[in-house]
Amino acid sequence: MRCLDRLLVIGLACCLLGVPVAVLAEDEAAVRNALRQMREETLDQLYKEVPRARMQVRSAAGYGVFGAAGVHILFVGGSGGRGVVRDNLNGRDTYMKMSAVAGGLGIGFEDTRTVLIFKKRAVLKEFLDKGWTFGGETAAAATVDGKGGATGELESPQGITIYQFTKTGLMAKGSVQGAKYWKDN
Repeated sequence: MRCLDRLLVIGLACCLLGVPVAVLAEDEAAVRNALRQMREETLDQLYKEVPRARMQVRSAAGYGVFGAAGVHILFVGGSGGRGVVRDNLNGRDTYMKMSAVAGGLGIGFEDTRTVLIFKKRAVLKEFLDKGWTFGGETAAAATVDGKGGATGELESPQGITIYQFTKTGLMAKGSVQGAKYWKDN
């Protein structure tokens, strides 16, 4: 089936289901705008709390900002979210998804923002091309009435500086977590 034929089939299916094709494009644009706004707000928060991070972001090969919501109940937890990665060399944004599973003692809900700063171009390219999986986490974070929170800085063996903020919620956990990042087509 040719590309044009596929588009016609998708368009026909959307019409039959009552979903105009223009709405799909608007929703996609709205998601991208929301992700770019989340990126700017998160970077503003990071720069206020960790002023040296501004230079880290500017001098890096690229950086990514992800928002995720997660829950942890007793020995199992998980989270999922979306983000955008900026290649500082060409200024291109790549939209991505992420999910994580955790095992270990914990209870609570959290809304987090994660900033990944890629020091090396090869690491950024591998992240964009293959996604990324990592693990190992110990955290204790509390936010009451939107005040407070925790900022953590980690350094991965690959040369990625990682900052994580709790946005809202209350979470206490000690767990091993595996996170997967991949392109959002």
